Amino acid sequence: MKTEKIASDGLKLSNEGSLQLVFAGVGSAFTKAQYQTNLLIIKGKDHLLVDCGTKCTQSLFELGIPITSIENILITHSHADHIGGLEEIALLGRYVTKKKPNMVISETYQHILWDMSLRGGAAYNEEICGDILSFKDFFNINRPKMLHDFPRETLSAKVGSIDLKMFRTMHIPDVSNAWNNSFWSCGILIDDRVMFTSDTRFDRDLIESYCSKFDFEAIFHDCQFFTGGVHASIEELNTLPADIKSKMILVHYGDNFQSFEQKVADYGFKGLGQQHISYIFD
Repeated sequence: MKTEKIASDGLKLSNEGSLQLVFAGVGSAFTKAQYQTNLLIIKGKDHLLVDCGTKCTQSLFELGIPITSIENILITHSHADHIGGLEEIALLGRYVTKKKPNMVISETYQHILWDMSLRGGAAYNEEICGDILSFKDFFNINRPKMLHDFPRETLSAKVGSIDLKMFRTMHIPDVSNAWNNSFWSCGILIDDRVMFTSDTRFDRDLIESYCSKFDFEAIFHDCQFFTGGVHASIEELNTLPADIKSKMILVHYGDNFQSFEQKVADYGFKGLGQQHISYIFD
């Protein structure tokens, strides 16, 4: 893996074929300096936006990417720092570009996302033959398939040349003790090379079971600098084996990150994730 600055003329949604990851933000839900942890994946002619929080469209604009140019989306869960900009995409697609983006989404989560979050701002804008609008009026569906022989519920999908495996995570509520009694949330494996947890509490079984199955080149892991609540803490992550920590880049952290940079290094993590930097895997 290598890192590169974004070119002065902005980020392009295609490259020569390398797996390229660019974070629209690397901060937590409430940060101001680092935006929110949303991820853009680019590979050859293909791209995928993973989550679209309240600051994501502004962040992409700063990279030279109009949100209307995003063709493929995957949402990991329904907190506003992951879906707050999604209504903008939906409404612009229907009423401005007249083109529906594609969304990688399971049937279970589709109902959650639409009925609990998007429907109120999108469904009632017009009627068609007496019916209000539905999810399919705003998005084309790329339905992932269930995989077997995995340590937890894992779904598989492709976006062009980008291979995705979506694994369930243990994020909310704070009292859940496993992925299967938590509200729906997921992380992703990208081309079997990179693990991105999105939001999760500390889940040793998740990390160790998938690391035993795949030889990841990098792990981008949710991290907060205090213990408690619904995110993994740096102290909990420090209990992981050294070889795993050496691949782990911490994201979803607070604005006070500079006070913890030395601890991140001392604990043996690969580092803190950076906003608007290309992570390139040749």
